[in-house]
Amino acid sequence: MYDTPFSNRFLVIFLAILAAIGVFGGRAHAAPSSDRITVSVSGKGPDVVLIPGLASSGAVWDATVKQLSATHRVHVVQVAGFAGAPVAGNAQGPVVEPVVEAVDAYIKANHLKAPAVIGHSMGGFTGLELAEHHPEDVGRLLIVDSLPFFSAAMSSSVTAESAKPRAAALRDAVLAMDEAAFQDQQASAVLPGMVKSAEGLKAVIAWSKTSDRGAVARAMYDLMTTDARAGLAGIKTPTTLLYPFDPAIGAPVAMVDGIYAKAYADLPGVKLKRIDDSRHFIMFDQPKAFAEAVDAFLKD
Repeated sequence: MYDTPFSNRFLVIFLAILAAIGVFGGRAHAAPSSDRITVSVSGKGPDVVLIPGLASSGAVWDATVKQLSATHRVHVVQVAGFAGAPVAGNAQGPVVEPVVEAVDAYIKANHLKAPAVIGHSMGGFTGLELAEHHPEDVGRLLIVDSLPFFSAAMSSSVTAESAKPRAAALRDAVLAMDEAAFQDQQASAVLPGMVKSAEGLKAVIAWSKTSDRGAVARAMYDLMTTDARAGLAGIKTPTTLLYPFDPAIGAPVAMVDGIYAKAYADLPGVKLKRIDDSRHFIMFDQPKAFAEAVDAFLKD
């Protein structure tokens, strides 16, 4: 049923519980426009919105904030229930679509004029949904290792509807695990597959203990059952995709290139850039290459 060897990598992404409390010393916090997210702001200049991934802390962007805040006003999103943040509006029901709408509301309430949006994993999917459904919100979009339909990486024939049983089973399995066994699985099996950097791995293991597991499991379900591919052809937002390659995943580079190229084939003008010797957390595994890619994206 799940017919690509690359699929295991995306199962790892779905099962990862990465979070930790972000530390935003010296940054102002914007007035919340939703109980789904909070946002911290630093710097002055053109607006850039940074959205972290599934269960991640906004602290995943700390190096990027340092890089950009001298020349840009940087807005770091924290999803409620992830990274030790109070679960608030994400305590039940869908997570991803309400977060998309919350980011839209934040951009409009704060009168941001077509900001650059950079999103990792679930954050990249959030940016893609903004570009599709709220194009006025996004001046340009940088997607960091995300797909318009996550389940398609596991089966070429899967649909949003047919993915539901598998997604529900994974959600329920995450919720049912004993806490000690769950954390051991994250530290020994899941998280090492997502980050090569020793310091990065240490950080994400520490983060993994503070997410609300229910919010993460439901967000995982949302990602696996939401297919944004039909709307790609209508997106006018200039978009760049960064994706990693690590030979240890067991798939040849041509297969990895092909998966991302096929996934985004209908998105007009999309630029695809592979970052080698990296796993899912490119900003940790290849910080110099990541910073250069962010600079190039903003200068295009």
